[in-house]
Amino acid sequence: MKRNWITQDSKPCITIALSSEATPQERYAASELRNYLNYITSSSLPMGDEDTPGPVIAIGKAAARLGVIPDEGLGDDGFTLRTVGDSLAIVGGKRGVIYGVYEFLEKLGCRFFTPKCEKIPSLPTLQMPQLDDTQVPVLEYRYHNYTDFVRYPRFAVKNRINGPVPIKEEFGGHLSYVWFVHTFEPCILNPEEWFDEHPEYFSMVDGRRIKERTQLCLTNPDVLEIAIEKVKKALRENPESRLISISQNDWYNNCTCPECRKIDEAEGSNAGSLIWFVNKVAEAIEPEFPDVIVDTLAYQYSRPAPKYIRPRRNVCVRLCSIESCFTHSFETCDDETRKVKRPDGTTSDFITDLRDWAKVCDRLYIWDYTTCFAHYPAPFPNWNVLQPNMQAFVRNNVKGVFEQACGAIGGSTDLNELRAYLIAKLLWDADCDYDRHMHEFLDYYYGAAAPYIHQYIKTLTDKVERDNIHLGFNDQCDRPHLTEEMLDIYDRIFDQAERAVIGDPIRAMRVARARLSIRWVRIKNNAMLKNKKNPAEINQFFSDWHAHGLTRIDEWVSKETTHRALIENLWRGTEYYENWWEEGREEL
Repeated sequence: MKRNWITQDSKPCITIALSSEATPQERYAASELRNYLNYITSSSLPMGDEDTPGPVIAIGKAAARLGVIPDEGLGDDGFTLRTVGDSLAIVGGKRGVIYGVYEFLEKLGCRFFTPKCEKIPSLPTLQMPQLDDTQVPVLEYRYHNYTDFVRYPRFAVKNRINGPVPIKEEFGGHLSYVWFVHTFEPCILNPEEWFDEHPEYFSMVDGRRIKERTQLCLTNPDVLEIAIEKVKKALRENPESRLISISQNDWYNNCTCPECRKIDEAEGSNAGSLIWFVNKVAEAIEPEFPDVIVDTLAYQYSRPAPKYIRPRRNVCVRLCSIESCFTHSFETCDDETRKVKRPDGTTSDFITDLRDWAKVCDRLYIWDYTTCFAHYPAPFPNWNVLQPNMQAFVRNNVKGVFEQACGAIGGSTDLNELRAYLIAKLLWDADCDYDRHMHEFLDYYYGAAAPYIHQYIKTLTDKVERDNIHLGFNDQCDRPHLTEEMLDIYDRIFDQAERAVIGDPIRAMRVARARLSIRWVRIKNNAMLKNKKNPAEINQFFSDWHAHGLTRIDEWVSKETTHRALIENLWRGTEYYENWWEEGREEL
């Protein structure tokens, strides 16, 4: 038998070896490797143990026979692929050994584009490549919430997402929170229960304590004690979690009582009293929970970094880019309206805040935004900034990134499958070959329509760059890149894309789904800007939207409410409510 072959003419030449003491993750990695190699080669590779003679692909502990033992520096997520003679070792941490298998499969030509679209080469004769590759991600926390990654945890593992997707331990597990964000009110002190007897526990704004849309008075000693006890209780009830968020509610109205204001003014930031408070909680829980990280937000009024106070070693600060422009990179955007105020009235932009936090915080996470939440289908031309922004995060000591995406259960349009795939690649390696990953996806997912989908992306990004168009995370559809003239240009491109895939029903369906973005913007703008509504066109759009399995069009209301708003000439269905969140989160 010729050496250095995995198979020849679909006949196995190698054994997949597992230790008798293999972890569940190593066993899962081996089963995935066998399944995909069987697909690639049309063979059935045998499984063995650490004593199996001959060439092997040794997984995890079994690689000791080849002299390859995982280094401690690999952590939970890193891995090593190493060819030893005519064998291969795949070792890594709890998740890393699984990631290592998928990396090896990608080197053989596999691609995991979506849960329902994988590219598996057909190679009855397959040679073992020469490998010596160790990868350890810079980001310890990698997460986005596109529906394909949330609904299909095993697919999330293939793309090395490790944030709060419900990934079983067998598949590597995930980094989980006890409380996630905006926890002052639901988790620590609900004003409906506490305000009437203890208004001093809540924000003082313009000289009076407020009950509605309030925050906590962070210098009140009773608030601190209550928070410490509630955090301890939550951690005792959730021993598997090592992250807990103590963070402001999702609105303004920070406390400006004399004690809170004194700290914030001295620190030059409203994050001053917040970090002081979170540090106190983190210090109090550390003896009982030495491995727990207390997470808080640098968000809106608390975005600028404080001058002097430093987050403790067990505190994580999650910096949020919500005010930013998302069509220009954080380092190059010149939109002065995106700045936030400090207590003294001066302002700072996001990249300044990022660099300032990087100097003072050992564990800095990011909450970034990747879609239009008011109109999920609307074209969001951020394709040219995804990589430079991720590179800026990594350069500035960031250890975790959450890219908030379209959270609709049914997903959406705007090429979200492509964006989800590219972001996952960037979360693993900010310096990856972004263009190659994009073209590989487009070529396989859209087939003959790929050049036109790429032309559409380029037309969008060229427009916002040439005309210096700034976009936020919640804009309406009446933006300069979505004029009737531009929609006509996009439609002509989609005409070509549709013609290219006539006779290819799967790709034709994908192109039609992508085109829903242009259809929605045209319908919405006609209604809002011209008071022009075509009932047949509207009904056909919603029928097609439903037929593609799509659900919400707006983050915070159902498609039925969005339809009503369209008919009644409102930009969003949230306008029916006093508070934008009142309709609640989506349920199937």
